[in-house]
Order: sequence, then structure tokens, then C-alpha cells
Amino acid sequence: MAKQWRAHRPGPVDDWTFDEVDVPHPGPGEVTIRVRAAGINPADAKHVASARPGAEFPVAIGYELSGEVTAVGPDAVGGSGDLAVGDEVVAFRVQGAYAAELTILARDVFAKPATLSHAEAANLLLAGTTAAEMIQVTRAVEGETVLLHAASGAVGVSLLQQARALGIRVIGTVGRDSAESAERVRRFGGIPIAYGDGLQERVVEAAAGRPIAAAWDAVGTDEAIDVSLALVAERDRIVTIVSPQRAESDGILWIAGSRPASARFRDIARAHVLELAASGVLEVPLARTFPLADAREAVRFVMQGHPGGKVALLP
Repeated sequence: MAKQWRAHRPGPVDDWTFDEVDVPHPGPGEVTIRVRAAGINPADAKHVASARPGAEFPVAIGYELSGEVTAVGPDAVGGSGDLAVGDEVVAFRVQGAYAAELTILARDVFAKPATLSHAEAANLLLAGTTAAEMIQVTRAVEGETVLLHAASGAVGVSLLQQARALGIRVIGTVGRDSAESAERVRRFGGIPIAYGDGLQERVVEAAAGRPIAAAWDAVGTDEAIDVSLALVAERDRIVTIVSPQRAESDGILWIAGSRPASARFRDIARAHVLELAASGVLEVPLARTFPLADAREAVRFVMQGHPGGKVALLP
């Protein structure tokens, strides 16, 4: 038995329960992991806030974790090779990471980069594979200048680092009064500019005569998408992860982990993102940690916006 956070019906975080659940011995192709840290993402709450097609309740909460292998089933091979009891690993995409221990498919389990703590590693892959897909679908390449909205958030910070490694120049939008956010964008190689009136003109000035080849939207405001449409020549080089409505009405791209094409790409991209972290290219800025028992408080902290970095649950 192990403790795990679950949603028994669609609704807010306050409705979640911290349940005792069975942890089955791993069967063929499975592995059991003692969770050392669970990553927190806004999707954890959003995906159980209302009824969704295909969702069957109760739903175990959490998509990514870092931990230690405690049992290995027959023919279980991890995403990065053979697994053994005691291995430090990360897992994504899983169901039920907000737990003390769980049994999952071995194919979703990878060796943890030694460069990252468990709390950092537990927050690497959802944001990292999302960022990798945004780069891929907009065909951004070395030497280009790209506009990034919500540059200081989790996906934004991963985008900044992955773009820097590829030689892509990034202009990143931040809150008008957020010096901390602007400094975070600079730290990871971007050029910060403030939201608000005159945004398009500030982007043009920051571009210093270079065209804006593509735009990555992680905020979803009309301002962000309108400026992107005004500055990027090809609409299929603008991608949003938060505004499917604008994608449909304006002919830009929308990607999401729930969409089959995105899921396939992100599964493939896991190994690449882990390699970037292991080589020191990717950092995961951590804002704070919470005890596993305080998951509801931790999620509320993340959902209020601008936590200043990633947040992890620890046993």
C-alpha cells in the first residue's frame, strides 16, 4: 500500500483525496518506483477540473516524477536501457506521480541525469518536451530570431535554453513590472521585453533589423497572438500551447500533449531532452518544494501564477 493523490470526480483541487492504494508487483514490461519527487504542472489540475472525453474517475494525479527503482518485472526495459533495483530514474508520461510509490510501464522510465536533483529532474520532461515540439513544428533554425511569449515560465525557460543551444536568437515577453522575470530571461540567453502598449514596436526594436521568423506562445493572450500575427510572415510558424480558439480562427498551430501527434513527438523527444540535461545544457530552476501531503497547497501555489520556478512534491 502507498499514499496517492486522486480526483474522484471532476472538480477543483480542494476535492482531491490522499488515498491508500495498492501498489501491484510489476508484471511483464513494468517497473515499481519509490517516488523521491513529483513534478507539478498546471495541467495536473486542469485535466481533472471538468469532465473530459475518455477520462474515467477516479483519476490519479501527476504526470512526471523522479525516484528509485524498487522492483523490475519480466522483460522490463526502460526508455534508456535495462533497469535494476536501486537505479535512479525519471518517468514521463505517467498517471499518478503524486504518490509515495507506483508501478508503471518501464518504457516510460529513463535514467535520471546526474546533473539534476530529484526535485529538478521531476520537473524536466513535461516542459522540456513541450518546448522541443514548439521548436520543431515552427521549423526554427540557427541564426533566426524568434518571439517567445511567457518567456520566464517553465516552458519558456526550457525554450530559451534549447534555442540557445541551437543558435536561435529569442526575444521574450515578460510582465511589465517583473524585474525578476526579465533577469531570468537574460540568464538563459533571451532578450526580455515587457508586455503592454507598444509591444509590437518594442519587438521590432529588439530585433534590430532582423525579421521575426517564428513565434512561440505560452501565454495565450490576444495581445501576444495579435503581435505574432503582425510580425511573422508565415502563419504555420506561429504555435500556441494555450489558445486553441485562436489557432482555429487565425490559422496558426496548436499543440497539446493530449493530441496524438504531440504525444508521439514528446515520447520520442524525452531521450533528447534528458541528454541536454545530462550534458549541462538544460537547467531546471526550482522555486520551492512541498511535502507530498501538502499537494493541494502546492498546486494552488503554482496555479496562482509566477511561482518563480518549478515546484516539486517530496515524500
